[in-house]
Amino acid sequence: MMTKRLLRTQNQFPSRPSIRGIVLLWCAVLSIGIAGTAAARPATQQAIDPKLPTLWIIGDSTVRNGRDNGNNGQWGWGNPIAMFFDTTRINVQNRALGGTSSRSFRNMGLWEKILGEMKPGDFVIMQFGHNDSGPLDDPARARGTIHGNGEQTREIDNPITKKHEIVRTYGWYLRQYVAEAKAKGAREVIICSPIPRNAWTAEKVNRNTSYTRPAAEAAEQSGADFIDLNEIVATRYDAEGRKKVTDTYFPEKEVVHPDWAGAVLNAQCVVDGLKRLEKSDLAAFLRQPASAELQNPPTGKAR
Repeated sequence: MMTKRLLRTQNQFPSRPSIRGIVLLWCAVLSIGIAGTAAARPATQQAIDPKLPTLWIIGDSTVRNGRDNGNNGQWGWGNPIAMFFDTTRINVQNRALGGTSSRSFRNMGLWEKILGEMKPGDFVIMQFGHNDSGPLDDPARARGTIHGNGEQTREIDNPITKKHEIVRTYGWYLRQYVAEAKAKGAREVIICSPIPRNAWTAEKVNRNTSYTRPAAEAAEQSGADFIDLNEIVATRYDAEGRKKVTDTYFPEKEVVHPDWAGAVLNAQCVVDGLKRLEKSDLAAFLRQPASAELQNPPTGKAR
């Protein structure tokens, strides 16, 4: 397992979008079936105890799906992973939002809000990539990033924010999250490669190397830890087989968003990756939940 702690990069926030732009971008997210508000927290998420360090989790709908209440039978791994931490010693805040990419999560002001709450000694885990492959300037979403981890740029007039924008690479955005979290005094930042889809070739689930490689490179370059979540989950899927994975870990006809059992498996894989790291301060806060705790979701439907 790759563990990298190298140089810290520096960055400034992109210009803040207009109020009208934020409203339009939010409407675009709602149009693809994401319910709720960016500031809303799931009912099962505990309030922050200011005396404790906080684990901030950011990402897309495979990390937090919809309102995070399971009303559609789909769950992100950011919900059950809280059960693997001793929440008497650490806060766990799942601030991921469905429909976002590594770029649009910033453009919507979600990361800026987290930075405003972050304090020295906190932790960050991120997983983006599922929505980064889209167009850079389509009028419906405008969330795509340039592929890779380089310094390439493209200038656009963002049809959502109505602002001129310099779009960067996927890895560049990941590196900025790391640099800015560290500038706030974050104790550890972890980048995860995106979980695999339920897509197979013969009896092997397809790996997402397109985003695994730049995620690993961004972690190395920025001094973050790296968990190859894509490979860890894919290895579990291979061992259990296509039929069991399809019947147990995904709602019917769904190939991207897991059900509750799939979200638990993915959370277990994140924890597994955390334990494999050469040195992780976050791992000291782990606990082993009882099987009964993981059996059923806190609200909504299991699948």
